[in-house]
Amino acid sequence: MKSFLIALVVAVSIVIIAAPNTHPLASASAKVTADTLRQLEAEFMKAAAEHGSQGYLSYYADDSVELPNGAPIIQGKINIAKTMGFLDQKDNHLTWTPVGADISASADLGYTYGTFEFRSIDKDGKPVVDHGKYTSIWKKQKDGSWKIVLDMGNAGAAQ
Repeated sequence: MKSFLIALVVAVSIVIIAAPNTHPLASASAKVTADTLRQLEAEFMKAAAEHGSQGYLSYYADDSVELPNGAPIIQGKINIAKTMGFLDQKDNHLTWTPVGADISASADLGYTYGTFEFRSIDKDGKPVVDHGKYTSIWKKQKDGSWKIVLDMGNAGAAQ
């Protein structure tokens, strides 16, 4: 019995010592910073420019919420998609510039904010340029990707 207890203590000790080192990559993952979110914003805008509404919406979580200027709240990516067709029209160009970003201490939630410009052609064929401000809240998803969970924009003067 005494040898069994000694073997058990040795086995438990080995497990306790070795266990923290079994998955070193999990704790050594890249540190997420505000710059990470700024980089995501650049990729997000490129996807929208190259793939229209599908590229734009690829950065939205399924349960995302949109707070459009002067319109009711839109809940869910499926419903938001119904309002984004304008991004597929060749004369429409949406660009934005992050001004600030921050990330939570737990590194699973963050936000960006900045300015946007929307260029289009009106019904008379004249160019129209609208400016505004936006805020996007980003959340780390279960698969490790980052998606927008809440987005809000409002009209404003060029900055």
